[in-house]
Amino acid sequence: MPFPVTFKSIALLLTPKRLAILEAILIGLVAALAAVLLKQSIQWLGGWRLKEAMSRPTWLLIPTVGLIGGLLVGLLIERVAPEALGSGVPQVKAALAYVPTALNLRVAAVKLVSTTLALGSGFALGREGPTTQIGASLAAQLSRWLPASPEHQRQLIAAGAAAGLAASFDAPIAGVMFVIEELLQDFSSLTLGTAILASFIGGVTSRVLAGPNLHLGIDPIRYQASFALSEIPFFLLLGLLAGMLAALFNHGILYSIRWCRRMMPWSPMWRIGLAGLVSGTIIALLPVPFRSSYTLEAFLTSSQSDWRMVAFAFIVQFGLTMIACGVEVPGGLFVPSMILGASLGHLVGMAESAFLGGDPVIYALTGMGAFLGAAVRVPITAIVVVFEITTNFSLVLPLMISAVTAYLVAERLFPGSIYTHLLELKGIRIEPAAIQDGLWARLTAADVMQQKVETLASQMSLDEVVQAFARSHHRGFPVVDDSRLVGIVTLTDLDKVAQRQLSNTASLKAIMTPQPITVSPSDTLSHVLYLLSRYKLSRLPVTDHRKLVGIITRSDILRVESDQLRGGDRLGGRAEPSYVVYQTRSPATGRGRLLLPLSNPQTANGMLQLAFAIAQEHHYEIECLQVISVPRHSSPAEVAVNTTLSRRLLKEAVRQGNAKQIPVHTQIRASHTIEQAILETIADRHINVLLMGWKGSTTTPGRIFGSVVDTIIRQASCDVVLVKSGEGFSKRRTEKHSAYRELIGAHRIGKNAPTAGNELSQALLPLERWLLPIAGGPNSQHALKLLPALVALSKQPEIRLCQVFHPSDTTQSEVLLDEDARFLRRQLQANVITLPVCANSVSDAVIDMAQKDQCDVVVVGASREGLLQQAIQGNIPETIARHCSCTVILVRKAIVSS
Repeated sequence: MPFPVTFKSIALLLTPKRLAILEAILIGLVAALAAVLLKQSIQWLGGWRLKEAMSRPTWLLIPTVGLIGGLLVGLLIERVAPEALGSGVPQVKAALAYVPTALNLRVAAVKLVSTTLALGSGFALGREGPTTQIGASLAAQLSRWLPASPEHQRQLIAAGAAAGLAASFDAPIAGVMFVIEELLQDFSSLTLGTAILASFIGGVTSRVLAGPNLHLGIDPIRYQASFALSEIPFFLLLGLLAGMLAALFNHGILYSIRWCRRMMPWSPMWRIGLAGLVSGTIIALLPVPFRSSYTLEAFLTSSQSDWRMVAFAFIVQFGLTMIACGVEVPGGLFVPSMILGASLGHLVGMAESAFLGGDPVIYALTGMGAFLGAAVRVPITAIVVVFEITTNFSLVLPLMISAVTAYLVAERLFPGSIYTHLLELKGIRIEPAAIQDGLWARLTAADVMQQKVETLASQMSLDEVVQAFARSHHRGFPVVDDSRLVGIVTLTDLDKVAQRQLSNTASLKAIMTPQPITVSPSDTLSHVLYLLSRYKLSRLPVTDHRKLVGIITRSDILRVESDQLRGGDRLGGRAEPSYVVYQTRSPATGRGRLLLPLSNPQTANGMLQLAFAIAQEHHYEIECLQVISVPRHSSPAEVAVNTTLSRRLLKEAVRQGNAKQIPVHTQIRASHTIEQAILETIADRHINVLLMGWKGSTTTPGRIFGSVVDTIIRQASCDVVLVKSGEGFSKRRTEKHSAYRELIGAHRIGKNAPTAGNELSQALLPLERWLLPIAGGPNSQHALKLLPALVALSKQPEIRLCQVFHPSDTTQSEVLLDEDARFLRRQLQANVITLPVCANSVSDAVIDMAQKDQCDVVVVGASREGLLQQAIQGNIPETIARHCSCTVILVRKAIVSS
């Protein structure tokens, strides 16, 4: 039988160096083709827009195209790949710093299409940021098809980024320099070799297929720049002005993003659509050369420009870039920076020409490099970009003078890279040590593994094995005899029972995988990740001479990545305990305690109403917690914190509890992390139920629910109830915001604000239609038992119980559905409807039912085989919450230690 030849099989026959060369060539070619496709698509759409504007009403067509293009861009990003927002360079920078970031074929495709729509519709940004992310995403996808160590994956991503930038500017050397100077900060020979080869292939291929990527007003080959020593003061002045204005440019980008997030808390579709309409309206009022970056580049680098038009071009480009960056349109900062630099340089050149009779064009070209280097903090890359575009050696010295001066001035006024600041806006802080040393090379399996491991014996019967899986939330167990690992068994192995028609009394040996792949405690985390990817595993036993000493799962890797992302102690050191800075106590008359962390004033009173409903049903006391985060380098017991506003909000909770005769205890904790304070409160106060808010999605890379909630759902020993607020919490958002501002204003001037508190207490609208998917697991049944307490919030509740069956399931039974319906009818005076559904996807079926029946709340019980484990290795609850506009409540039963 002939052996099928695949790229993977070929790769296995190659030496590492030859494989690296092959990978670099492929990355360069693919990145170049993507860059060429992006360029041609933008030129076609932009050309069509300008052509139609000549024959149709400009005031109508250009704004309309901007609006439609913006709406399509936002809709595509929102629905398919939120990671494609913005420049793309920060995402690549994060991935190269070992921050878990989505870079794959899906992101590359969405980035290409969304950038085409955005730039073709008239947004004043460039292609180089998107091509960098596209190249890196394609390289990351290749690294998944050919499983490699994290270090090698990092090298491939760097090569893809270099190839993408080189293809965008036809500047192979600049592509390598940008990766080294800004992204990678790694000078190893293998990294450099891979990046150089990929960048060269990408730049040359793009030049051959698509021609020059920057349109100048002069012939860069025939143009001969002249430079005299007497012009040095003017180049120093140009550098000084470029540095100052580049710092203002960066401050403006950050301010516009914060302003848009605060003033326009809408979906990306509406924000980008509105920005497209505004940009299009402004562009429609401008002269023809200002309607495209290509014509503007040529205009500013020609000798025919008037100083008034040049100054106007600077102002217009600055404003349009702020609009696009504020709503995080997919597009790069290189081209806007170079246009601004060309405008500034041309103005300085005109002033110099009046005194010494020089050529303003050389100042325009020099200004491009100076402003770019100062804005992006890559002066060497900026010099190389302009030199490679013009191939004019006489420009090198003016470029060095202005670019270095601009860099020093900008660094003084705006420290740090703009891309680093953009990451910090997303809550991602990159430590230089993590980039240089490599987290995965420094950590070992012993640093990450779980030492307490649930195991099974090989002599257990299959019936006992099935019961063990039913009792646990794990999807696999090591098989141990006499403390030695002899095999591993997973849920997939249970399928062998039916396939082989085995008896329930047969031993575990019949289905387990003998001699599983293992790691030793001293193996690096890099090697662990390689094995997990290479063999498509979700867990690896850690053995010392076949003796089981621990286990590592993918969730453990997520935890380490999250600790690194927050700047935590990476080698096992723990943060200092949280410190109680304020507390009140009510009579301890309840049978248990419910913990309610309060953090979001917009949903605080809705959460309180849910807490009161549960407390009244189960006779619980309520513990309200507020956490004040303190820096990692400060001690929570020593740092000074302001608790004024927190105390007033907690007193409002106590007042509402007294009105309902429910004991409410309060406390404020200073802590390094929110999750740490919550877990310590659960232990200190013997909490039975944790009720907390949940956004329904996360922007933190590599997390399912978010860094805080992921930790809580994995480690909290009590029952956990997560609430993603929907329309019941948000329909009266305007009134709540107004009431909250009134309340805070009263706090600040020392007044009582009972009116505001009463207004807030009514924020939760009635929740009438409830949907509960059941699967038979313990958490699903726990959610069922919790439902009567929650339904107390409804005046005329309608309850829909649904059970999703897979089409291939031949043992479909509605017995459980009917039993649960009878239970609810006995507990409640409510209409209970049963809905058996046949579907391939649980989440899709639930979302469809919630939308069609206009449900107010979906209560999700995290069952053993489905929802909780999917939260770590899939994300059914996250998918339901993200796509349901209603309130979503996720219930997880308390973890029982074994």
